[in-house]
Amino acid sequence: MKKIYSVLVENRAGVLCKVAGLFWRRCYNIDSLAVGETDDHTVSHMIIVSSGDSGTLEQVEKQLNKKLDVIKVKTFTEDQAVSRELMLIKVHYNRNNRRDIMENCSIMGAQIIDMSKSLMTIQICDTPERVSMFLDTFKTISIVEITRTGTLAVPKCKDGQA
Repeated sequence: MKKIYSVLVENRAGVLCKVAGLFWRRCYNIDSLAVGETDDHTVSHMIIVSSGDSGTLEQVEKQLNKKLDVIKVKTFTEDQAVSRELMLIKVHYNRNNRRDIMENCSIMGAQIIDMSKSLMTIQICDTPERVSMFLDTFKTISIVEITRTGTLAVPKCKDGQA
């Protein structure tokens, strides 16, 4: 089972280390972690995706709420969220596979953002599942480098709720 934690924290040095230390000390798993400033420069927003049994995931939320630097914790499941992940992938290409790569990009909504005579850098921003599926299409192509952001997520919109 996976749970997404949307955590507002004070934007100070060492806060990320304290939160990561909470997971490390208790042997909780972090599947994905993304951190960025909010519109208020004194507050950062962490999106943490963690997996485990329901008891463990409930304990994670309780421990996060105990941290002094934590302002607010919201939790939701993957079904209750709109989530996206960004991946940049650099691949070798040649005349034989160039068209296939371009067709895969077109089908999946990916963009070729840089090219040389033999290298191509592709960007895709989609759900984590579709990003992984897109990556699977490159198993027969020589991958030079992959960079992924981790999951970003917000709860799905419901009328009457902020």
